[in-house]
Amino acid sequence: MTLPAALTLPVVEAAPALLGHTVTVGDCTGVIVETEAYHEAEPACHAYIGRTARTETLFAAPGVWYVYRSYGVHALLNAVVEDEGVGAAVLIRALEPVSGLDAMRARRGVTARTDFDLCSGPGKLSQALGFDTDRNATDVQRGPIRLGPPPPGWEAPSIVAGPRIGITKATELPWRFSVAGNRHVSRPRPRA
Repeated sequence: MTLPAALTLPVVEAAPALLGHTVTVGDCTGVIVETEAYHEAEPACHAYIGRTARTETLFAAPGVWYVYRSYGVHALLNAVVEDEGVGAAVLIRALEPVSGLDAMRARRGVTARTDFDLCSGPGKLSQALGFDTDRNATDVQRGPIRLGPPPPGWEAPSIVAGPRIGITKATELPWRFSVAGNRHVSRPRPRA
């Protein structure tokens, strides 16, 4: 299999390039509508402190998932990018669900009226898709979490950039990217 081109780019180019791609787990699929870039050169990235048992996956060759537990609660999904030995990954912040919505609703314990909120944040996304940290260091193409190409109509979405959210370090970097106007993006939604 050929590695998706977006995963070989520098992280600040890979993050917007992944918008419109799909993430599939079992029968559930969503289109990536929000990402954030993290690089070892800045203190919000786990790789900033160097190689540890927790961060080793961040330094792998591109094409694996870095899945870690945030604040002891949610598993967060990150695509490792750049060259092997460079700690860089793209956080998948939000998806627009396209298939398997009943399973996603059941896992999240919500009704059909809240579909815009099913995967509108990295913790909601992992809960809706039903994966945990045991998926760390797994292949993005072979699965069980699979990264796919953009479906028709998603090849070149309009993109908005802004500061990352939910962090306390390097908050000034405009490394959060989302599909402009998409209702599935996490709050606060970036402005165009």
